[in-house]
Amino acid sequence: MALLDVTDLKVSIKAGDRTAAIVAPLSLRLARGKCLGIVGESGSGKSTAAMAIMGLLAGGPLQVSGQILFDGADLAQLSAAEFRKLQGTGIAMIFQDPMSSLNPVMRIGDQIVECLQAHRRLTRAEARRKAIEALARVGMPDPEGMMARYPHQLSGGQRQRVMIAMAIVFEPKLLIADEPTTALDLTIQAQILQLLKKLSQDLNMALVLITHDLGVVAGMADEVIVLYSGRGVERGPTAEVLENPQHPYTQGLLGAHPSMDGEHARLTPIPGTPPAIWQRPSGCAFRDRCPAAFDTCALVEPHPVAMPQQAHKVACLLHANPLQSKETA
Repeated sequence: MALLDVTDLKVSIKAGDRTAAIVAPLSLRLARGKCLGIVGESGSGKSTAAMAIMGLLAGGPLQVSGQILFDGADLAQLSAAEFRKLQGTGIAMIFQDPMSSLNPVMRIGDQIVECLQAHRRLTRAEARRKAIEALARVGMPDPEGMMARYPHQLSGGQRQRVMIAMAIVFEPKLLIADEPTTALDLTIQAQILQLLKKLSQDLNMALVLITHDLGVVAGMADEVIVLYSGRGVERGPTAEVLENPQHPYTQGLLGAHPSMDGEHARLTPIPGTPPAIWQRPSGCAFRDRCPAAFDTCALVEPHPVAMPQQAHKVACLLHANPLQSKETA
């Protein structure tokens, strides 16, 4: 049984008599110890989907629908108190910017201790001991000394390790890492990714990795979902999707990304920009930027179709109708 099973997740916003979908509909399954990569340009709905799974959108202006099963439990059926108990202990999340996610006027140790005491009946001494253990586990130098420091006294990589320590202090079954390497140099990025991979293996923890970097996905994820304008346009085993991309958007992302095998080829940017949620075109949302678009793309919204490799699915009319080709566009 999958640890996380999401079916037809939809996140929408309403303004007056208009409703726009930010994410719709998204389905995914993830087993313990596995890593799922979610990739796409900024604004594609990656972080919004993650926050919906975490229950962080409840009570806000966004409307969330669909089914989210975690470890067999329907999260929609949990009370607010039950969900709060699950957040951080069963499901944890590392947010994009560690500097803005940490309280700048609290010492690092106090922030981790506060997190521990919010979920466990621990004395301050017990919570402090566990906080130091968590910092040591994520490779923080001088973990006891770091407890007394403030966020501005730490480097970007050290702040990210603190965020990871706070996320794994309860050994969650699922960790969602939202752009965990943002604003870090390449050497520190590699260290953080290696740390996440090791923690996933040591704790048998499922990992959802949100990123726009295909190189990160290639080295980390077992499966990948490519999002465009809130829709999943391609998904499947990571090696299959990256080596044999079928959707023009996935092909465009790879064409705009430096080669992962060391070859020096000219990068080809995707023309245009993703549509705003209120201005999403009819039919396929990618059609205005797609070199293979044809007339029907403006009329029909494509749904995922299985490729010969059944685990590989693509939402594109070029594959929905085998008789249709670029030449007939």
